[in-house]
Amino acid sequence: MFTSVLMIEQPLTAVDVDFVTTLHGDDAVSFIVLMQPRGDQDRLLRAIDDVALGELPEAVREGDEPEGEAALAPAAHALAHSLNALRAKGAKAVGQLVEDHPLDRLKSVVEEHGADEVIVLTAPHFVEEFFHRDWASRARHKVGVPVLKLFAHNE
Repeated sequence: MFTSVLMIEQPLTAVDVDFVTTLHGDDAVSFIVLMQPRGDQDRLLRAIDDVALGELPEAVREGDEPEGEAALAPAAHALAHSLNALRAKGAKAVGQLVEDHPLDRLKSVVEEHGADEVIVLTAPHFVEEFFHRDWASRARHKVGVPVLKLFAHNE
C-alpha cells in the first residue's frame, strides 16, 4: 500500500478528495492527514495574500478568524470532515492536529510510517512562496521523500 502524508490547512473539498485519491490510479493509498490550526503569527501574511488575490473583504475579516486555543475546535472539526471524506472514497485515513512545529512533526510522521510521499494541499501564499518559506518548500529540505504541492479548492 502506498502511504501519503497530507498536510492541510482547511477542510478538504470534494474536488480535493477526488484529486488526491486518484493521483495513483487504482493503487491502494493510505493517508496520514496533518492539520495545523490557524495561528496569530499568520494573520498578516494571510491578509497580504487576500489583498494580492483581490479579496479585500477577506483581508478585512482576517482579524475575526479564531486563533490559538479558539482555533482548535474548528480545526478538529475540519480534520474529522476531511478524514470522513477520504474514507468515503475508500481510502484508509488517519489524522492529527499539529499545533507546534509542523515540519518537525511532518518529518517524524514520514519516518514513523515509512511514508512514500508528502502532499501539501494549501491555498496560495504569495509572500511565503516568494521567499520559499511555505510548507512545501521547507518540507523538501526536511523529509527524504518527494513533496508534491497542490492548491486547495474552495466549495
